[in-house]
Amino acid sequence: MTVDRPSHLAGALRRRRYPLSAWPWRALSYALTTVPVAGVLAVAAGVLAGPLLLVVGALRRDRPVDVAALTVLAAVTVAGLGVAPLVSAPVAAFERWRLGLVDDRPVVGPRWRGPAARFTGGAGWREVAYVAWLGTVVPLAYGTYALLVLLDLVLVAGPWLAGGQERIVLVRVTIDSPTEAVPWAVAGVLAAPALLYLAGLLVAGQAAVARWLLDAAPDGAALREVTRSRARLVGAYEAERRRIERDVHDGAQPRLTALTLQLGLARLDVPEDSPAAGPLAVAHEQAKELMVTLRGIVQGLRPPQLTELGLAGAVGELAARSIVPVAVRADLARPVPEPVETTAWYVVSEALGNVARHAGATRAEVRLTRGDRGLVVEVEDDGRGGADPDRGTGLTGLADRVAAADGRLLLASPTGGPTLVRVELPCRP
Repeated sequence: MTVDRPSHLAGALRRRRYPLSAWPWRALSYALTTVPVAGVLAVAAGVLAGPLLLVVGALRRDRPVDVAALTVLAAVTVAGLGVAPLVSAPVAAFERWRLGLVDDRPVVGPRWRGPAARFTGGAGWREVAYVAWLGTVVPLAYGTYALLVLLDLVLVAGPWLAGGQERIVLVRVTIDSPTEAVPWAVAGVLAAPALLYLAGLLVAGQAAVARWLLDAAPDGAALREVTRSRARLVGAYEAERRRIERDVHDGAQPRLTALTLQLGLARLDVPEDSPAAGPLAVAHEQAKELMVTLRGIVQGLRPPQLTELGLAGAVGELAARSIVPVAVRADLARPVPEPVETTAWYVVSEALGNVARHAGATRAEVRLTRGDRGLVVEVEDDGRGGADPDRGTGLTGLADRVAAADGRLLLASPTGGPTLVRVELPCRP
């Protein structure tokens, strides 16, 4: 179980210890494995774009377009569109696997329904778009970054390269001697950390596009918002919770304490060999157990684990008690208001309970992310799927609780799994 660790590169970049963590090395491995894939796709894109460049060149020079060039262009276009959804499938599968180098969150691939589905479904054409982007935009971005790195290396090595017959020319600046190159070398050394973060941003952007285009969950099993009665619950839920807490704490709990005390005193007055001694002792013990239960109910309105451990720690404790192995990944760079923490805790508790009772899963993962707009809670399992709020799985009640916090609950649970419960809770200052 991992707690309070960023689950993806974009989240790690916001941490102060990013340069000292394993994430720069993970980003480097992702970038290095991108080069051969993007290089092959760039060559293929260049071959396919050849006839188009001939036609465009002829039009720009006001020359007649060769009929053969138009024929080749049409044939290449038709052939490309005809095979692209099929050819892109293995590339997309490899890219989903490779995304794990910089993003620990699972990516759902589309379910195979035959070659025809590749042409009629949106997932296949999103994969085509990603392959086209990987073969065109990514090589240009990597090439630009490589030029920046080369320029920085030249600046750092300037004192050794300049002098004698050798000169360094930087746009409009000419460096003739090692002395002139020293300030530029210092600037190159100072720019190295910026290049490290720029590489992380470049890879994080690439990974974000990969997740956006290759995650088939929004297509195959669209996240749908569970029906909730926000207008009925937003004001009533919090008022009712406060009333119950006040009534239990000020009314029932003191009376039960007094009853327990009276039973204890009565036990002292009744001889041990009396027929009433046994039942009286049982009643006294039951009253004490009821006090403990009632105290737990009062505390359960805001679980004490949240106060003691914080949201990440309290969720980690829930995961540790689960009968299904659960990994917790928390990226909580900003504080979370107490009401939102309480709602998030109950969401995770109920969702993990559903996983244990209904999903038939072998593992689950809880992700907590505090972004600019609020807190996002995701609970995913590898179970059988098919969760339906209309069948009484507790999701509608959970959605009501989320709605009372002015949030929303979304569900993706295709038959065969996996199941993803996503809750978005706004965090107001």
